[in-house]
Amino acid sequence: MEDSLFSIAINGIFVKNFLLVQFLGLCSFVGVSKETKSAVGMSAAVLFVMIMASVASFLIYTYLLLPFGLTFLTTISFIIVIAFLVQLVEFIIRKFSPPLYRSLGIFLPLITTNCAILGVVILNARLDYNFVQSLFYGISAGLGYSMVMLFMSAIREKANSLKVPEAIEGLPHAFFITTLLSMAFVSYFGVIPT
Repeated sequence: MEDSLFSIAINGIFVKNFLLVQFLGLCSFVGVSKETKSAVGMSAAVLFVMIMASVASFLIYTYLLLPFGLTFLTTISFIIVIAFLVQLVEFIIRKFSPPLYRSLGIFLPLITTNCAILGVVILNARLDYNFVQSLFYGISAGLGYSMVMLFMSAIREKANSLKVPEAIEGLPHAFFITTLLSMAFVSYFGVIPT
């Protein structure tokens, strides 16, 4: 049975959210979500790379790896495509928004190893999505990542004005918030059959 575009969108954004349900891409999620400006920049960068990687990896997988029996090179070829796209994004952000480039810091090059992006392109291949479905899943997963990143940054900025016990300040508090968000997503959207 072929997945409808609506089903792919709901799965990518909510039901199988890469951050809160599949727990992929947490390093940049926790590291950059301290302030909204950085979260917006990282979200835009990840969204762009997810979309472009979905397109490029579909073309490479369908027209190069499958016809020549080179599917054993799938993961490494996808990683190379993602690394190239991240270098492109890094160049663009450095040239047009130096403050954003500085605020993203080490997390921008780490998009290369962001398992959420690699997860999107591998799932596209495994689920045998066609070009439109692959593109739609890349967009949906990127929107889901961005939505959760912005939720988290808003919560963490608000939490700065609260009295958080010293024992859970910083990273433990971020993971506590992530756990609550994850429980909300799984409880609310877990009732939808996939």
